[in-house]
Amino acid sequence: MPVSSEVTRRLTPPPRYHFGASVGPLLVPKHDPCGRFTGTDFWMAARTPDGPATLHLTRDLTATGYGPGAEWIIDRADAVAGLRDDLDGFAELAAAHPLVARLAKTFSGVRMPATGLVFPRVLRAILEQKVTGKEAHRSYRAICRALGEPAPGPADLVLPPDPAAIAAMSYWEFHPFGVEQRRTQALLRAALVAGRLERCADSAEATRRLVALPGIGPWTAAEVVRVAYGDADAVSVGDFHIPNTVAWALAGEARGTDARMLELLEPFRGHRGRVCDLLAHGGIGAPKFGPRMPIRSFARF
Repeated sequence: MPVSSEVTRRLTPPPRYHFGASVGPLLVPKHDPCGRFTGTDFWMAARTPDGPATLHLTRDLTATGYGPGAEWIIDRADAVAGLRDDLDGFAELAAAHPLVARLAKTFSGVRMPATGLVFPRVLRAILEQKVTGKEAHRSYRAICRALGEPAPGPADLVLPPDPAAIAAMSYWEFHPFGVEQRRTQALLRAALVAGRLERCADSAEATRRLVALPGIGPWTAAEVVRVAYGDADAVSVGDFHIPNTVAWALAGEARGTDARMLELLEPFRGHRGRVCDLLAHGGIGAPKFGPRMPIRSFARF
């Protein structure tokens, strides 16, 4: 494929399409060195099979790609925007529960993106294991700033870290980023096989390869494939909050196990992850009891 510095494409949104709620979750909240969302413009830097690229999406869904990987990222621009999200049959499934039916109607314009890029999401998901979001995102920003390279285009972003650069590091080099040995070793293992992960044909194959790696379980795999492949059925089993949220929303139970969550989500099979996302969009949460999880800094260890 020829190197191209700038490519533009116009996309057609579905009815009631919600730009911000569809693409915003692709970025780390508050500040992401590899992306930016201003409300009217979305920017995302990526390492594509054809080389570095930056995607720019405007609210009217004009897509522009920059860099050697511009053609690749533009070919996937509709998927990144969530326009390949398949909602066939979901309305009928949602009708099984009045709350889900209401949320599905309210947020009908929210679409699930599919970036086609596995390792950047692996990095973020591993960092989010067993810690608060604030801790994980602080580490993510530090790693991207330290290991990222300038991305093409005018947005002043950095590319996600090269898996080869991560694989070449020792676990103790991640301590200043606030990441302890357990998560670092999982990240190093994933970095070593990043090429094979990126070549997975679909969500199912990616899930099998991911959970085969020590330190990566169903939660991490689901967090990855839901975004990289737009897998609407991927449920984050093992999450601290989601089982309680599902149990409260669908059964009025203040606390729930993973088994109970999956039981309640079964009528929505094929879209179970979408239902969890809808509950989050609707601000649904179970009653909170007890103290919050403390925010720590492994950088001081």
